[in-house]
Amino acid sequence: MDNKELLAGIDQAIKDFYASTNPVNHLRESILYSVDAGGKRIRPLFFLRTVQAFGLTLTEEHYKVASTVELIHTSSLIHDDLPAMDDDDYRRGRLTNHKVYGEAQAILAGDVLLLDPYNILARTKIPSQQIVSLVLELSLASGSFGMVAGQVLDMDGEKRELNLADLKAIHALKTGKMLTFPFVAGGIVAGVSKEVLEQLRSLGEHVGLAFQIRDDIKDVTADFSEIGKTPGKDMVHDKATYIKFYGLDGAKKALSEELNQARLIVANLTESVDLDPVNLLELIDQLEV
Repeated sequence: MDNKELLAGIDQAIKDFYASTNPVNHLRESILYSVDAGGKRIRPLFFLRTVQAFGLTLTEEHYKVASTVELIHTSSLIHDDLPAMDDDDYRRGRLTNHKVYGEAQAILAGDVLLLDPYNILARTKIPSQQIVSLVLELSLASGSFGMVAGQVLDMDGEKRELNLADLKAIHALKTGKMLTFPFVAGGIVAGVSKEVLEQLRSLGEHVGLAFQIRDDIKDVTADFSEIGKTPGKDMVHDKATYIKFYGLDGAKKALSEELNQARLIVANLTESVDLDPVNLLELIDQLEV
């Protein structure tokens, strides 16, 4: 099964949920405007590939779980683009949500996308203890112990000088937690041991840091057509980035180091448990620049 098939399954799970819940029509329209805007869907793909790596055949329920992390990620993009935050007019190659539907509607669409994933998890037909564990992990990844806290620290950092340790701490929360969730969630669904879960958590942390370094690199090397948003904004706003601390070549080296650490963890897992790493490693390799 290739990534296109997985992406189609993720999109279908999202469409099925919003078709069945029948929310206010213009609310659903603004939600789906941002959800359907494209994007790499890297978080749900990592979840599905982790589930497969442990030998499970994907079901409709797995796609539902995969959709939850994508919805929360999309929520963060809608809110990040607002004038009070990063203030951007474009995301994924099209006008941002607030430019089309207004700021109030965009805020509410983002709120919905933070909350609906827990509705989806509660309805998912998997063992109840797994649902409880997934709710715990997703809330830790997205709320005051994860993504939202990281965004607050990121905004605070625009008003002061940060050191490299500060920057890593911010992105461990803002980006890393939401990229750690897919690996841990895949392990939960596969029923792995606590020891293996911790290895998966470490894997996600390295992938999350790599993803952020890659994003910083792309901000200065890619154009609008490639990244779908305004390039060079980090430099304009003098934000602390891995480019600022390492330089471009140093950032590329740091990216490769993080990805190599991720590959090493996958290799170690392959030696200790029954794991097929091929598709998982292909996704990790795609993060190279």
